[in-house]
Amino acid sequence: METYRPRRSVLYIPASNDKALAKIAQLACDAVIIDLEDAVAPADKIAAREKLAGIFAGHPVANHNGRRCEMIVRINALASDWGADDLLAAASCEPDGILLPKVDTPRDLLEAGDVLDDNFAPDSVKLWAMIETPKALLNIGAIAELGRDPASRLNCFVAGTNDLVKETGILARPDRRYLVPWLMQMVLAARAGGIDMLDGVSNDFRDLDAFTHECTEAAAMGFDGKSLIHPAQVEAANRAFAPATEAVAEARSVKEAFALAENAGKSVIALNGRMVERLHLAQAEKLLAKAAAIGS
Repeated sequence: METYRPRRSVLYIPASNDKALAKIAQLACDAVIIDLEDAVAPADKIAAREKLAGIFAGHPVANHNGRRCEMIVRINALASDWGADDLLAAASCEPDGILLPKVDTPRDLLEAGDVLDDNFAPDSVKLWAMIETPKALLNIGAIAELGRDPASRLNCFVAGTNDLVKETGILARPDRRYLVPWLMQMVLAARAGGIDMLDGVSNDFRDLDAFTHECTEAAAMGFDGKSLIHPAQVEAANRAFAPATEAVAEARSVKEAFALAENAGKSVIALNGRMVERLHLAQAEKLLAKAAAIGS
C-alpha cells in the first residue's frame, strides 16, 4: 500500500500574525502555509521574513490529532523585491515545502530548485507552485511534467482562483462555472505529473454552507484538498476530502477479493455481480492508504 500524506485542508497563516501562529498546534488541518506574500503588507514583509526562523524553531511536532502538520512557506514572487531573500530564508528553515507564487513556466521552478540545491537544502524541502496566471495555464502540461523528475522537487499545485479571476476578467459566480474548465485542466495536468492538486480559497469564511458545497464539488473534480483562509473552514474540508465510509468498505472488499488464492494472477474477477480489474485494485489500495493516513 503506497504512502499517503493527506492535504485535505491547507490553511494560510500570515507570518506577521503572532496570534494565529500560536494556535497551529490546536488546528486539525493537514497543512499550514506560512504566508509572506498576499497576507503581509509591503511595509511588513522584511519583518515577517525575519520571523521565519523562530516560527520553525518552535513549530509543533504534532497537532491535536497526533499527526504532524505539514509546514509550507509561501514566498513572494522571485521577480519581486523580496522573493530572492524570501527563498533563502525559507530554505534555511527546512520546511516541508516552499510555495512559489506567479509560476508561469517550468523555468520558474527550475531556477528556484537550483537555489535550493546550491544552498544545500535537503531533498525533503519540496516546491509547490501557485497556478494563478493565464500563462501558467497555457504552460501547465510542461510545468506538471517536472513532477515526474524528483530532482525538480515539484510536489503540489495550488489553484490561485482569485488571481485568475482578476487576470482574465471572468465573472466570479458562486457556482464557479467560468473557472471550472481551468480547474479541471489543472487536475488533469497534476495527475499527468504525479503531483497533488489543491483547490483555491473560498473568500467568505462565514458562509460555511457555500464553502462545504465548493469542497464537495472540488472533491468530485478530483482535487486532493483545498486551501483555506480561516480555521472555521478546516472541519468541512477534512470531511469533504476524506473517503466515504461506503467507499472504504468497497475498497476493502476489492483488495480482499484479489487476495484470495483462487484469484491469484487474475487480471479480472467478478465481485458482487460486477467486473473488477486490477486497475480497480490499485484505486482501492490508494483509497485505503488515504483512509489509514487520516484515521477514517
